[in-house]
Amino acid sequence: MKSIGVFCGANVGNETYQVEAEKLGRLMAEQGIGLVYGGGKVGLMGVIADAVLATGGTAVGVIPQSLMDREVGHTGLQELIVVETMHERKAIMAARSDAFVAMPGGFGTFDEICEIITWNQLGIIRKPVAFYNVNGYYDKFFEMIDHTVAEGFVKADQRQNLIVESDPELLLQKLRAYSDATSDYWVDFKRI
Repeated sequence: MKSIGVFCGANVGNETYQVEAEKLGRLMAEQGIGLVYGGGKVGLMGVIADAVLATGGTAVGVIPQSLMDREVGHTGLQELIVVETMHERKAIMAARSDAFVAMPGGFGTFDEICEIITWNQLGIIRKPVAFYNVNGYYDKFFEMIDHTVAEGFVKADQRQNLIVESDPELLLQKLRAYSDATSDYWVDFKRI
């Protein structure tokens, strides 16, 4: 596993989220895992990117032109890719990432991670998905997902494939184990 696509807020939320984003960023860099993210220098996006860079890691940002000025693109990255649409952003992030993590965030984070889950479900990609469940942030989200399983809309094995972890070291271990187990799968982005 060489890179992780991280979806997170353009806001920092409370201080705990900022501290945990820094922890995850440092651990990724220390383990030689590159960051692929939304390209902003604000919010948790900027926090994790700065932590990766400060620890000597690699960070690649992908940001639509329409958000470049509003989110203020991070100019200290090894690579900042400016695209026209959110669809391009998501496709590039999916192609450049070996796994995905959703940190706390808002509607954009939910949209991006749910699309990756759907691509896995449809067989477009086969890459591990994890939720960094800081302070139980995603507990209610998973109550809803468990409800969809109980009601017959999501298969139990699809729910079980989602990693939920509040410890960043365990989160990376689980992602690595899943990534190693599925490394023989292919990705066909022409179908996206």
